[in-house]
Amino acid sequence: MVPMTDNHLDCHVFERVRETPAAVMPPEIYGPEFRRSYESADGIVWKLERAQVFHEPYEPSWVAMTEGDWERSLRLIDELRGSLPRDYAGYAEFRRVRVVEPPLTPYMQWELHVLAARAEAGERARVVPGSAVRSYERSLPLPEILVFESALMYEVLYDGAGAHLGGRCITDPDVVEPCLAALIALYEQGEDLSAYFRREVAPLPAPAVRPASP
Repeated sequence: MVPMTDNHLDCHVFERVRETPAAVMPPEIYGPEFRRSYESADGIVWKLERAQVFHEPYEPSWVAMTEGDWERSLRLIDELRGSLPRDYAGYAEFRRVRVVEPPLTPYMQWELHVLAARAEAGERARVVPGSAVRSYERSLPLPEILVFESALMYEVLYDGAGAHLGGRCITDPDVVEPCLAALIALYEQGEDLSAYFRREVAPLPAPAVRPASP
Protein backbone atom coordinates (compact mmCIF):
# COMPACT_ATOMS: atom_id res chain seq x y z
CA MET A 1 0.00 0.00 0.00
CA VAL A 2 1.29 3.45 -0.91
CA PRO A 3 1.11 5.92 1.97
CA MET A 4 -0.79 9.14 1.47
CA THR A 5 1.23 12.21 0.60
CA ASP A 6 0.34 15.66 1.90
CA ASN A 7 -1.48 16.31 -1.39
CA HIS A 8 -3.77 13.36 -0.70
CA LEU A 9 -4.13 13.82 3.05
CA ASP A 10 -7.51 12.74 4.37
CA CYS A 11 -7.89 14.89 7.45
CA HIS A 12 -10.94 12.94 8.62
CA VAL A 13 -9.40 9.48 8.43
CA PHE A 14 -9.14 8.97 12.19
CA GLU A 15 -12.46 10.66 12.95
CA ARG A 16 -14.18 7.82 11.09
CA VAL A 17 -12.80 5.35 13.62
CA ARG A 18 -14.96 6.80 16.39
CA GLU A 19 -17.94 7.16 14.03
CA THR A 20 -17.89 3.49 12.98
CA PRO A 21 -20.35 1.29 14.92
CA ALA A 22 -18.68 -1.52 16.87
CA ALA A 23 -19.41 -3.30 20.13
CA VAL A 24 -17.30 -2.33 23.14
CA MET A 25 -15.38 -5.23 24.68
CA PRO A 26 -14.41 -4.88 28.35
CA PRO A 27 -10.71 -5.37 29.17
CA GLU A 28 -11.10 -9.03 30.15
CA ILE A 29 -12.51 -9.82 26.69
CA TYR A 30 -10.54 -7.32 24.61
CA GLY A 31 -7.13 -8.37 25.98
CA PRO A 32 -7.33 -12.08 25.06
CA GLU A 33 -8.98 -11.32 21.70
CA PHE A 34 -6.22 -8.89 20.73
CA ARG A 35 -3.58 -11.37 21.85
CA ARG A 36 -5.07 -14.10 19.64
CA SER A 37 -5.16 -11.71 16.68
CA TYR A 38 -1.54 -10.69 17.27
CA GLU A 39 -0.30 -14.25 17.60
CA SER A 40 -1.90 -15.25 14.28
CA ALA A 41 -1.09 -12.06 12.36
CA ASP A 42 0.92 -11.89 9.16
CA GLY A 43 2.78 -8.83 7.90
CA ILE A 44 3.13 -5.86 10.25
CA VAL A 45 1.05 -4.86 13.24
CA TRP A 46 0.84 -1.09 13.75
CA LYS A 47 0.09 0.83 16.94
CA LEU A 48 -0.71 4.53 17.27
CA GLU A 49 -0.38 6.12 20.72
CA ARG A 50 -1.48 9.72 21.18
CA ALA A 51 -2.40 10.47 24.80
CA GLN A 52 0.35 11.89 27.00
CA VAL A 53 -1.01 10.38 30.22
CA PHE A 54 -2.32 6.88 30.98
CA HIS A 55 -3.25 5.23 34.27
CA GLU A 56 -1.43 1.89 34.64
CA PRO A 57 -1.72 0.62 38.24
CA TYR A 58 -1.09 -2.95 37.03
CA GLU A 59 2.52 -1.97 36.15
CA PRO A 60 4.75 -2.00 39.26
CA SER A 61 7.26 0.36 37.66
CA TRP A 62 4.46 2.86 36.92
CA VAL A 63 3.29 2.64 40.52
CA ALA A 64 6.84 3.30 41.75
CA MET A 65 7.08 6.34 39.46
CA THR A 66 3.79 7.77 40.75
CA GLU A 67 5.00 7.28 44.31
CA GLY A 68 8.10 9.33 43.56
CA ASP A 69 10.53 6.38 43.68
CA TRP A 70 12.20 6.89 40.30
CA GLU A 71 15.19 4.69 41.04
CA ARG A 72 12.94 1.77 41.88
CA SER A 73 10.83 2.44 38.79
CA LEU A 74 13.89 2.24 36.55
CA ARG A 75 15.13 -0.85 38.34
CA LEU A 76 11.81 -2.60 37.73
CA ILE A 77 11.97 -1.70 34.04
CA ASP A 78 15.46 -3.18 33.88
CA GLU A 79 14.16 -6.38 35.46
CA LEU A 80 11.64 -6.71 32.60
CA ARG A 81 14.27 -6.70 29.87
CA GLY A 82 14.91 -10.44 30.03
CA SER A 83 11.26 -11.33 29.39
CA LEU A 84 10.38 -8.71 26.76
CA PRO A 85 11.86 -10.55 23.73
CA ARG A 86 9.19 -13.23 24.18
CA ASP A 87 6.57 -10.60 23.24
CA TYR A 88 8.08 -10.28 19.76
CA ALA A 89 10.04 -13.41 18.82
CA GLY A 90 8.15 -15.50 16.28
CA TYR A 91 5.32 -12.99 15.82
CA ALA A 92 4.51 -10.36 13.22
CA GLU A 93 6.71 -7.28 13.22
CA PHE A 94 5.32 -4.70 15.64
CA ARG A 95 5.66 -1.02 14.71
CA ARG A 96 4.61 1.80 17.01
CA VAL A 97 4.00 5.46 16.20
CA ARG A 98 4.34 7.39 19.46
CA VAL A 99 3.21 11.04 19.48
CA VAL A 100 5.33 13.00 21.97
CA GLU A 101 4.59 16.53 23.17
CA PRO A 102 7.24 18.50 25.11
CA PRO A 103 7.59 19.20 27.93
CA LEU A 104 7.25 15.54 28.79
CA THR A 105 4.66 14.55 31.35
CA PRO A 106 5.96 12.26 34.11
CA TYR A 107 4.00 9.47 32.45
CA MET A 108 5.68 10.06 29.09
CA GLN A 109 9.13 10.16 30.65
CA TRP A 110 8.37 6.80 32.28
CA GLU A 111 6.79 5.26 29.17
CA LEU A 112 9.70 6.26 26.94
CA HIS A 113 12.01 4.30 29.25
CA VAL A 114 9.70 1.31 28.82
CA LEU A 115 9.54 1.75 25.04
CA ALA A 116 13.32 2.01 24.83
CA ALA A 117 13.52 -1.40 26.53
CA ARG A 118 10.89 -2.74 24.13
CA ALA A 119 12.89 -1.41 21.17
CA GLU A 120 15.89 -3.41 22.41
CA ALA A 121 13.63 -6.49 22.51
CA GLY A 122 12.47 -6.18 18.92
CA GLU A 123 9.75 -3.55 18.68
CA ARG A 124 10.13 -0.98 15.87
CA ALA A 125 8.98 2.34 17.30
CA ARG A 126 9.27 5.90 16.04
CA VAL A 127 8.45 9.24 17.64
CA VAL A 128 6.48 12.00 15.94
CA PRO A 129 5.80 15.47 17.38
CA GLY A 130 2.31 16.74 18.03
CA SER A 131 2.65 19.04 15.02
CA ALA A 132 2.74 15.99 12.75
CA VAL A 133 -0.83 15.03 13.67
CA ARG A 134 -2.49 18.44 14.09
CA SER A 135 -4.14 18.27 10.68
CA TYR A 136 -5.92 15.08 11.74
CA GLU A 137 -7.22 16.57 14.96
CA ARG A 138 -9.89 18.94 13.72
CA SER A 139 -12.24 18.17 16.63
CA LEU A 140 -10.71 15.52 18.92
CA PRO A 141 -7.27 14.02 19.65
CA LEU A 142 -6.35 10.95 17.64
CA PRO A 143 -7.78 7.65 18.86
CA GLU A 144 -5.50 4.98 20.28
CA ILE A 145 -5.52 2.22 17.66
CA LEU A 146 -3.92 -1.06 16.61
CA VAL A 147 -4.06 -1.89 12.91
CA PHE A 148 -3.42 -5.19 11.15
CA GLU A 149 -2.68 -5.47 7.44
CA SER A 150 -5.62 -7.89 7.12
CA ALA A 151 -8.10 -4.97 7.40
CA LEU A 152 -8.55 -5.52 11.13
CA MET A 153 -8.36 -2.69 13.64
CA TYR A 154 -8.84 -2.28 17.36
CA GLU A 155 -9.67 1.06 18.94
CA VAL A 156 -8.33 0.90 22.49
CA LEU A 157 -10.56 2.78 24.93
CA TYR A 158 -9.65 4.83 28.01
CA ASP A 159 -11.49 7.06 30.41
CA GLY A 160 -10.68 10.72 31.06
CA ALA A 161 -7.92 9.79 33.51
CA GLY A 162 -6.27 7.38 31.08
CA ALA A 163 -7.54 4.15 32.68
CA HIS A 164 -8.07 1.26 30.27
CA LEU A 165 -11.71 0.49 29.45
CA GLY A 166 -11.31 -2.23 26.79
CA GLY A 167 -11.59 -1.89 23.04
CA ARG A 168 -13.65 -2.04 19.86
CA CYS A 169 -13.01 -4.27 16.85
CA ILE A 170 -13.44 -2.65 13.40
CA THR A 171 -13.22 -4.63 10.16
CA ASP A 172 -14.61 -2.21 7.55
CA PRO A 173 -11.85 -1.87 4.90
CA ASP A 174 -13.06 1.65 4.06
CA VAL A 175 -12.13 2.65 7.61
CA VAL A 176 -9.13 0.42 8.30
CA GLU A 177 -7.16 0.87 5.07
CA PRO A 178 -7.02 4.71 5.16
CA CYS A 179 -5.90 4.53 8.80
CA LEU A 180 -3.17 2.09 7.84
CA ALA A 181 -1.99 4.38 5.04
CA ALA A 182 -1.92 7.35 7.41
CA LEU A 183 0.00 5.35 10.01
CA ILE A 184 2.59 4.32 7.44
CA ALA A 185 3.03 7.96 6.41
CA LEU A 186 3.47 9.07 10.03
CA TYR A 187 5.94 6.28 10.70
CA GLU A 188 8.03 7.20 7.68
CA GLN A 189 8.43 10.78 8.91
CA GLY A 190 9.11 9.75 12.51
CA GLU A 191 12.41 9.54 14.37
CA ASP A 192 13.75 6.24 15.65
CA LEU A 193 12.62 5.98 19.26
CA SER A 194 15.97 4.74 20.55
CA ALA A 195 17.80 7.75 19.10
CA TYR A 196 15.17 10.13 20.46
CA PHE A 197 15.37 8.48 23.87
CA ARG A 198 19.14 8.77 24.10
CA ARG A 199 19.09 12.46 23.18
CA GLU A 200 15.94 13.78 24.85
CA VAL A 201 14.98 11.41 27.67
CA ALA A 202 17.96 9.55 29.12
CA PRO A 203 19.69 12.75 30.40
CA LEU A 204 16.57 14.01 32.24
CA PRO A 205 16.36 14.11 36.04
CA ALA A 206 13.64 12.17 37.82
CA PRO A 207 10.17 13.42 36.86
CA ALA A 208 8.40 15.77 39.26
CA VAL A 209 5.42 13.75 40.47
CA ARG A 210 2.61 15.37 42.42
CA PRO A 211 1.96 13.68 45.76
CA ALA A 212 -1.11 11.43 45.71
CA SER A 213 -4.20 12.80 47.41
CA PRO A 214 -4.90 11.25 50.84
